[in-house]
Amino acid sequence: MGYKVEPIKADEAPAPSLLAPLRSLFLRAGVLPFFLVAAIVIFSFASAQFLTVQNLTNVARQSVYLVLVSLGQMLVLVTGGFDLSVGTAIALTSVVSASTMVAAVAVFPDSVWLVIALGLCAGFCAAAVVGLLNGLGISVFGVSPFIMTLGVQSVGAGIALFITGGVPIGNLPFEFADFFGFGRVFGVPVPVLIALVAIAVMWIVMNRLRIGAEVYAVGGNIKAAHLSGINTAKTLFLSYLACSLLASLAGILLTARVESGETNLGGSIGLESIAACVIAGVSLRGGIGRVENVVLGAFFIVLVQNGMNVMQIGSYMQMVLLGSLLILAVIIDQLRYRMLLVRR
Repeated sequence: MGYKVEPIKADEAPAPSLLAPLRSLFLRAGVLPFFLVAAIVIFSFASAQFLTVQNLTNVARQSVYLVLVSLGQMLVLVTGGFDLSVGTAIALTSVVSASTMVAAVAVFPDSVWLVIALGLCAGFCAAAVVGLLNGLGISVFGVSPFIMTLGVQSVGAGIALFITGGVPIGNLPFEFADFFGFGRVFGVPVPVLIALVAIAVMWIVMNRLRIGAEVYAVGGNIKAAHLSGINTAKTLFLSYLACSLLASLAGILLTARVESGETNLGGSIGLESIAACVIAGVSLRGGIGRVENVVLGAFFIVLVQNGMNVMQIGSYMQMVLLGSLLILAVIIDQLRYRMLLVRR
């Protein structure tokens, strides 16, 4: 004797959960969209000036430096490591390029752009040494990224202080600051233009070139990547080198902005770049991360700093809040990772 199965009526079918789209967005993009909406709502209520075009334009311009450093930080995070020495790369770039320009202008007083070119080359070379040391230590000798980049950070900071004695290096060529710090090309500020080019190049590398796929493969499972024929040591080495060079680019632009070579330019940018990447959904375990999300993450960090300035929150408390934000983002990243595992 069989049972009669009653068909489910349309109006009795379970309604789709309102949380499903939010859950899907969280798994796909991480916590960033939720943090961004919360920040805009909170700061908009706190100050009427926050959502003005002028203020948001100012935030976009200030976020250029963090975007460049975060792109490099994302590269090494995707490989499963991180770089604590990006601040040192910025400081060394600043003091070495400034020292070189001051020395070269005495030799070539009538060739300003040659002097600037020499300064830029010297700054990039100094940062390249930082990247080379990190890359060699981690990829060849198997040193932990934390220990290697922390040691290089200390050595580099000491060298920068030794070069300058803690005193800013001034008297840079006027054209250097005028172009790289405050110049415009077709109405677009030069730092913004350089950042846009860097973003486009990084997107192509990570999404269209073989080296980008190898970076994701190394971060996903380095043993499997090695067995599949990928030169994992070379991939790690190039990632840390590129990270330092992107930080160096930010160092050049910051030096032009402040019109002097200074050892404290990269102060807290290492922590901020990691925070921007984690909030943007880059996994600390490697293998996961998208360029466009990282750009938005860096913009978010600068937006939060701008909002706290608008609310007249002191710099010490800002450090507390940013650190707390990073911890919260990491905890939520752990939750997201577990949800992704369950989904698979």
